[in-house]
Amino acid sequence: MKNEYNGGVIVRIALYPGTFDPVTLGHLDIIKRAAGVCDKLVIGVLPNSAKHPWFTVEERIELIKKVTGDLSNVVVESFDGLTVDFGRKIGASVIVRGLRAITDFEYELQIAQINHKLNQDIDTIFFTTSVEYSYVSSSIAKEVAKYNGDISGLVPAPIREDLFKKARERS
Repeated sequence: MKNEYNGGVIVRIALYPGTFDPVTLGHLDIIKRAAGVCDKLVIGVLPNSAKHPWFTVEERIELIKKVTGDLSNVVVESFDGLTVDFGRKIGASVIVRGLRAITDFEYELQIAQINHKLNQDIDTIFFTTSVEYSYVSSSIAKEVAKYNGDISGLVPAPIREDLFKKARERS
């Protein structure tokens, strides 16, 4: 891990990039755990039009802020472009990624390897999702909300109504 010496203090900045459409309990689990091992965690929100997001980037940032307000070392920003370029811009030494299943690992390993090739100063750290969130995804949360199902085990309580409201708007 690259360390930045800042007036006698070692500062470790981590970047957790993603679409977060919406932020789920699985994401929040990773956010809390990652925030515990770095001085500053930047949650980087990507537009990712390929995933056809329900929420705008600005809305996703607000939803994440709503559920991370108690984490003093977490900031939320949007970016577009290569993750390693944004990481360089914010001074990150690591990229945080979550893994739910072995299929996630295969994909994430390729991304980690290309990111390392593009910028050797930024490494990737993988957090395995806690077992109770291994089935949770933003796509599943949106699908359940679309049919007015129980999303209490999928998304944090402070944003449940936001998700139901968006589902109603999209019907």
